[in-house]
Amino acid sequence: MTILQAGFRCGFVAVIGRPNVGKSTLINSIMGTKISIVTPKPQTTRHRILAVRTLHGSQIIFVDTPGLHRNATKAMNRLMNRTAAAALADADVVLFMSEALRWTDEDEDVLRRLEGCQAPIIALLNKVDRVQPKEQLLEMLAAMNLRYAFAEIVPVSALKQDNLDALLDTIEQYLPESPALFPPYMQSDRGPEFRAAEIIREKLTMQLHEEVPYGLSVQIERYEASDERVVISAVIWVERNSQKGIVVGMGGSLLKKVGRSARLELSEQLGRPVHVELWVKVKDNWADSEQDLIRLGYESP
Repeated sequence: MTILQAGFRCGFVAVIGRPNVGKSTLINSIMGTKISIVTPKPQTTRHRILAVRTLHGSQIIFVDTPGLHRNATKAMNRLMNRTAAAALADADVVLFMSEALRWTDEDEDVLRRLEGCQAPIIALLNKVDRVQPKEQLLEMLAAMNLRYAFAEIVPVSALKQDNLDALLDTIEQYLPESPALFPPYMQSDRGPEFRAAEIIREKLTMQLHEEVPYGLSVQIERYEASDERVVISAVIWVERNSQKGIVVGMGGSLLKKVGRSARLELSEQLGRPVHVELWVKVKDNWADSEQDLIRLGYESP
């Protein structure tokens, strides 16, 4: 159904920032549901994901992007940087996210990439719930104001959901007048197979340490849904044989733990029993091959 309400606003809002700054947490909090997976580790978000929030007078299409990497040494990092840059080029509004208590060289690099951007840029100071005493926040807002000619600066806490209504009101002011581009009931452009793969990867990332999470990808081979249950078969691709043993674990223990955790979350999301089967396979240096990345479902802008 196309909304033709007079004065209705609609547009794409790219959420940009360094890795692990809280972009996916922000979008999940705004949407009130899990659109993007979240872990404490950088590079968790690898794909462009749309999150659609339809309000009374507007439709805000958030574009969750991979964090912009300073040193893009592998093909996957370069592809993720291109994905974020493409979202930036197509945006009607840009949200530049940084942490209130931390400004890094990576933040500076991302900010420099915004120079020449034609869309209005709103700076988000995240994690303001950690600022004590609160009077320090005024100094942080003043310091951010000196870094760039932002259209607005909005302090938020993505995790605690502080000041998000004010953020939505601010974004609305900068959206172009346009009918809605998506049905009002739609929340994301990603289907159940993608979400299943991401949840499995999230559980793996939470269980694994060091470099292993960055050398694996999840590909759904079978997704069969009925009213009674959902059956999912997935392959976990790793780059080296040594990683395969780590992912499987002693006697298959880690793989079973990941499968159970993914099954429980997917069952809750889908409202019916879910059966998850996982296999681990080796594809040498897949993360440094653009052809392999595309075969595994990574987009090449």
